[in-house]
Amino acid sequence: MSGQSSPDGRLSTGVPGMDTVLSGGLREQSAVLVRGPPGSGKTIFALHFLAEGVSAGETGLYINLGEPGEYIRDSAASFGLDIEPISFLSLSPSGEAFQTSETYDLFSSAEVEGPSFVEDIREAVDGNEIDRVVIDPATEFRYLTTDEHQFRSQILSLLDFLKAEDATVVLTSQAAASMPDDDLQFLVDAVINVEENPDYRTIHVSKFRGSSAQRGRHTLRISDSGMQVFPKLQLDAANEPRQHRELSSGIGELDKMLSGGVTTGTVTFLSGPTGVGKTTTGLQFIAEAAKQDIRSVLYSFEEDTETLLARSEAVNIPVRDLLDDGTLTIREIDSGTQTVDEFTAHLREEVEQRGTELVMIDGTTGFERGLIGFDDPSDELVKIGQYLRNRGVTGLVTNEVHQITGSFQATEQRISHLADTIVILRHVEYKGELRKVIGVLKKRTSAYEPRLRELEITSAGVEIGEPLTELRGILTGTPEWTDESP
Repeated sequence: MSGQSSPDGRLSTGVPGMDTVLSGGLREQSAVLVRGPPGSGKTIFALHFLAEGVSAGETGLYINLGEPGEYIRDSAASFGLDIEPISFLSLSPSGEAFQTSETYDLFSSAEVEGPSFVEDIREAVDGNEIDRVVIDPATEFRYLTTDEHQFRSQILSLLDFLKAEDATVVLTSQAAASMPDDDLQFLVDAVINVEENPDYRTIHVSKFRGSSAQRGRHTLRISDSGMQVFPKLQLDAANEPRQHRELSSGIGELDKMLSGGVTTGTVTFLSGPTGVGKTTTGLQFIAEAAKQDIRSVLYSFEEDTETLLARSEAVNIPVRDLLDDGTLTIREIDSGTQTVDEFTAHLREEVEQRGTELVMIDGTTGFERGLIGFDDPSDELVKIGQYLRNRGVTGLVTNEVHQITGSFQATEQRISHLADTIVILRHVEYKGELRKVIGVLKKRTSAYEPRLRELEITSAGVEIGEPLTELRGILTGTPEWTDESP
């Protein structure tokens, strides 16, 4: 073959993210079926495959039985895919091959008069060292054969011929109940399925002979620049053991409550009702981390960046400066616009490519309602938390408890077991005045102060008072003093 392949004999699909799902790419000299309903993106996948071959110096052949070749070239150009050197062989009923023909017999010219289309294919391949071949859609061959047996035997013969010529073949199939393709799935080495949902597409590999592939349905998006796959988050093994340390909040009394701060490489939940100061407390840790050149990313599900900036400036946390110097990235997540796979893909990019060491998810209610493409948000948060731990990344998660006062609840979604540390923030009413309290409910990595303290958020910043030793029943929302002195 003239093109370059990976050391283990893999060929890139050219679709960003798809090679990851395929554990490195397609196997050389294999036959791959890409199946899905009309308009799902099968042809775009094939165009990426051919364009990737062109960029690698390989030769390609597009056997089209559907849309005219010029239309296919225009489609590739609209996505910025270079397939100019690719040869085209049109076998569609509207193609030139059928203009003078009265037969739809595909391979054999012995029984009826008419052209032998297998000879057309052989002529296009023989002596030309074709590396990549696309047959789009292969199911159209069914109309050009006399029966199912001939269809299967001739497709198998064609695939054997192409693979003997060292070509890697991608076939597309219009998957539909009216046109089953079980026989094609049996004949090929790999099967890639494209499925459509109301808001997004998915792609999954149901067969990959001689190789493993990532399980599950992965998000697929098609934009003006073509196709992209967002693989599901995979939990890799923990890297080399890291030296854990305490990350200060910059607030002496809060650090004292946490025995120095939150432990790096662990996940901390900041849990409480709306307006109690969860996001502000998280930003305090981010600002202090920046002083140690620790890069952070904040995923905001609750408010836009400008609101966050205005609020942080009002309490003397220099978030705008952190954005300007690149130690903080804020990513707004609009409800219903991203799948969980797209979210975790960006998270991985931040951690693995940009060296981000602190990740804040603000907050769990928005995460659950804002993202699409999952069955159980708690399961996804478990995976994200484990991924961060494996990478030695510190996680901060704000969790909204909707009950402002009354019976205590650590987390509303019953996900407290996901956290290594839980900091609770609470509204309390005392003598007609609304106050805030803060406490540490749990910390797996060290001892912590079990007493509650008053929390104040002022124009000077976050302030933590002395332990509230004289107050009882704070977590019920109806506290009482143990003596009569105010």
